[in-house]
Amino acid sequence: IHPSSDEDGIEQDLLVSGSLRIIDKDGEIIVEYRPLEDTVDPSNMLCAGKDSSSVVEWAQCPGERSHQLLETQQSYETEWDMVNAVSFKRKPCPNGEGESRWAFTFSVSDLRSITVKEEGWTFLIFKLKESSTTLPTLHFHQGGSREFLDSLRRFVCVLCVCRTPDDETCLIVSTPNKALSQSFENLLDDNNFGLVHKFKKDPYVTTLGGFSKVTNYIFDAFRGTEEQHQRPPEEVADLLGEVIPGLEINQQEEPGFEVITRIDLGTRPQVTRREPLSADDWTKHQDPEGRMIQIPHLRQVIFKGGLCHAVRKEAWKFLLGYFPWDSTLEERKALQRNKTDEYFRMKLQWKSVSEEQERRNSRLRDYRSLIEKDVNRTDRTNRFYEGIDNPGLVLLHDILMTYCMYDFDLGYVQGMSDLLSPILYVMENEVDAFWCFVSFMDQMHQNFEEQMQGMKTQLIQLSTLLRLLDLAFWNYLESQDSGYLYFCFRWLLIRFKRELSFQDVLRLWEVMWTGLPCQNFHLLVCCAILDSEKQKIMEENYGFNEILKHINELSMKLDIEEILQKAEGISLQIKSCKDLPDSVSSILGFTSDVSGSEPSNPGSPWAPRATQRQDACSNGHGHLRETSSHNSCKVAFIS
Repeated sequence: IHPSSDEDGIEQDLLVSGSLRIIDKDGEIIVEYRPLEDTVDPSNMLCAGKDSSSVVEWAQCPGERSHQLLETQQSYETEWDMVNAVSFKRKPCPNGEGESRWAFTFSVSDLRSITVKEEGWTFLIFKLKESSTTLPTLHFHQGGSREFLDSLRRFVCVLCVCRTPDDETCLIVSTPNKALSQSFENLLDDNNFGLVHKFKKDPYVTTLGGFSKVTNYIFDAFRGTEEQHQRPPEEVADLLGEVIPGLEINQQEEPGFEVITRIDLGTRPQVTRREPLSADDWTKHQDPEGRMIQIPHLRQVIFKGGLCHAVRKEAWKFLLGYFPWDSTLEERKALQRNKTDEYFRMKLQWKSVSEEQERRNSRLRDYRSLIEKDVNRTDRTNRFYEGIDNPGLVLLHDILMTYCMYDFDLGYVQGMSDLLSPILYVMENEVDAFWCFVSFMDQMHQNFEEQMQGMKTQLIQLSTLLRLLDLAFWNYLESQDSGYLYFCFRWLLIRFKRELSFQDVLRLWEVMWTGLPCQNFHLLVCCAILDSEKQKIMEENYGFNEILKHINELSMKLDIEEILQKAEGISLQIKSCKDLPDSVSSILGFTSDVSGSEPSNPGSPWAPRATQRQDACSNGHGHLRETSSHNSCKVAFIS
């Protein structure tokens, strides 16, 4: 800080160096500045434990215990556990006083804005909600301002970014909703909820369940503080723009913008399912050289009934795009030979890394550690993976490690083992399972990227579809702080893998891989499940916690054939609507159906891949608007 020279006893051009910390003190987040004279004694410091869920105290003082486990706050995300019992030994102030005159602290809940200036170096000006309190300007002569702001963003929501004529950047901030956080804690503390017991036994479910990082991030960003419930529509649009970077939300009622309140979709058609495709029927769809024939009819048959298990090993290679539909038997054998060589070259890359090399490669080391942890808890009740030293677990591990060599930018992310497990179970072959997994990950890649743009877009698309199908139910969910369907996060992330029995997962995936009857059919599967549960949710007047609990307890209780039947009926119902909004047509790929061709599906291997852009958003009042670049509200998003 640069103290004012006008104060008594202050020499001109005095610079006071100090340290800036963000502290969790009894659940309240505090920003603390202390001059160097008040810094912490390095002989007594805290170090993170290897499991990232505990903190140990390291003491260099002789005669004292060297490591002491400190109490931690066990949150619903172990990766986010925070220390609530922290103690430091302080050096005595040189002048004998207890506190320096330059030290200050404030709670982030009292913070109104941060102004960022550049004058050869960066300095920050904090403004509190109490305008009478003035804090010293913090000058970062040696850098670190960006790191500080990045850390601070973990605890506050940046609502907007303004630029002044002096080229200053002003960050308007808002703290998270404490009532919401408390509701999660109450849910976890309630022993009557069987969900909690299951979560405590399996932390992995915690990561992928309704309490996932992205779920809370999206919910907090959408809802903000209690005051934001009364915000005008343009500020709701700002919040929506923060969560989905790049969306431009027009606030004007202009020609060319559709405003959708309620549309008569007509009666939902009754559809029937058929028996799975048999091995004989599969053979009938091959010519003498092994090429698949009558492919549209074949896909339709698979969509209506799935496959018998004897056919899956071959059929999945076509459905996932590993085998071209028009390839001959000899061409497929040659392809497999080439792919086998390519696979083992990549496998040798990580197999040949010595322990000494791996010690200097933290990224590979972290991938291996995470894979080993996840493999040991993936589908262990399935006979293919049960028991100690099961060869299936070794293959699962090796394929995931080799995928890190194939796509080192993505590497391994929790949840990918869930996607590989059924594929390896069906293929019973390391190489074929790997390349089928690669094809599946091409479809699912955005779900696992750091920004998780695919997940954000799908949640918005699902909300759009549900709002069209049942506005009353969507309004009810919105009134219970559940309108953004955060409880569907796990469904979308790993394609219902933990919601259905293992055999039902095989059936659902092969049906979805046909690309029929529309693109994003998995979103209609979500709608079908919610349609079956809406009566109970509304009649029982479920609130935020009860909805979350109810949806999570549906796991392993769903009838896949009933769900697929209803989802197909919803698809036909929407497609028959004459006044279908363009935004919904775009989500389901019905716009290309005008010429009589089948809808393109970027999630299916047989269709050309195209980048999909979400063109519908909510204005916060149950309406949909198409986006436009003209006269739109642009929001700067800060992650």
